[in-house]
Amino acid sequence: METEQEVILEPVSPTGQYLSNSVLSLCIISVVESQVPIDDSQAMSLLKDVFLPINPRFSSVMVMNKDGEKRWKKVEVQLKDHIKVPIFPTGMSTKFYSDCLDDYLSNLAMETLPQDQPLWEIHILKYPTSTEVAGNVIFKLHHSLGDGFSLMGALLSCLQRADDPSIPLTFPSVQLHTNIESKKKSICKSWLRIFSSISNTISDFCSSVVISSFLKDDISPIRSGHPGVEFLPVSAVTMSFSLDQIKQIRTKLGVTINDVISGTIFLGTRMYMEAMSKGSGKARTPALVLLNTRMFGGYKSGQEMTKPNEELPWGNHFAFLSVTIPKLSGSEPKDPLQFAWKARKTIQRKRASFAVYLTAKYLELVNKFRGPEAVSKYLRNTLKNSSTGLTNLIGPMEQMALANHPIKGFYFVVTNAPQSLMAGIVSYMGKLRVAALVEKDFIDQQKYKSCIENAFEMIFKAACEAPAPQN
Repeated sequence: METEQEVILEPVSPTGQYLSNSVLSLCIISVVESQVPIDDSQAMSLLKDVFLPINPRFSSVMVMNKDGEKRWKKVEVQLKDHIKVPIFPTGMSTKFYSDCLDDYLSNLAMETLPQDQPLWEIHILKYPTSTEVAGNVIFKLHHSLGDGFSLMGALLSCLQRADDPSIPLTFPSVQLHTNIESKKKSICKSWLRIFSSISNTISDFCSSVVISSFLKDDISPIRSGHPGVEFLPVSAVTMSFSLDQIKQIRTKLGVTINDVISGTIFLGTRMYMEAMSKGSGKARTPALVLLNTRMFGGYKSGQEMTKPNEELPWGNHFAFLSVTIPKLSGSEPKDPLQFAWKARKTIQRKRASFAVYLTAKYLELVNKFRGPEAVSKYLRNTLKNSSTGLTNLIGPMEQMALANHPIKGFYFVVTNAPQSLMAGIVSYMGKLRVAALVEKDFIDQQKYKSCIENAFEMIFKAACEAPAPQN
């Protein structure tokens, strides 16, 4: 009976194994802000009837079979073990509860999920943290369950449009990523492009191996280099930007929304570094930008993403692009727009190479001959030797509701990465929300936030004054 049961267990994907072991164990924390006081009486039924059916992994644990392979084993979920409702003193100020939320998130980020139950938790904080946020629902999910794209699809399966649940949510239009085959066809049109692609592929692949092996970023105001930094306390800070203003910049400069926000974060980060330590704005500081390797065509339900041959499959389908942050001489840049243009140029060049594909094949070989923990060590070193990481998701344009609770906003961060600074970016209701997870008592989160906001104002002002791009 045990042998027959093991046969039908779903194997844990290689990437799932890379992200869940003693070397590297990443989680995603998403905070959903309720506009009204939270009534958690429906929590159990919502999780049982809506959340758990989204994907079998939400009802499974990782087990090791007799051959040493990790597989997902279906178990009976004890929902009470997955729902946490902390109690704080009543009648306090929103500032007090905001501090409670920050401390709670810090502790939550450092805690490991129990391995003897499905790898997710829901935390319901029924206290107002601002005049417009009456409570917070925190989802903590292990990265082995899926990447941000998969988990966003799962979250959206639990939500409806606040104005009319019968109407589907809509999303901003995006530029489709080009897959490997279409790249091959376009490359064959030009020998010059073939040579350029080969050259970039070799350069990018070698640099990724070098970064993982021994090349470390400089110690700076955003990289402490502390051993075991992923286990140290953290703080989260968020900031919002107008999508309309970002689109104005995009149109004026002839770039993408991702280029604009990446350039803003790069500039703000350099300004923070220079403010905290003069001269550090010129330190070697590449950023790891997370690339979704799917052909992005819109979110689908968990059931749809688990269908065979699905073009938008469930799981972890991403790669890191190492993007050098432009250097800054002095406290302010001479031309802030260069940060957006350079971000675009670098990301475009790296996307045009086959380094992501080649690195994936290299990791497959490492896994085959040395096992998943060796790959985890490679990934951990890549993160540890880099100063910061950026990841972004697209959210709906309309207001959502969770069990009839209108959602004011939401944000997400990746935890347990061996870095002092990680940023998660998501769009929602005409705003772009940036959440930075920083090493506590090392990075001044409020100062960092101010620098990012000032950087955006600089770029917006410079873009408005710049001439329109020529076609």
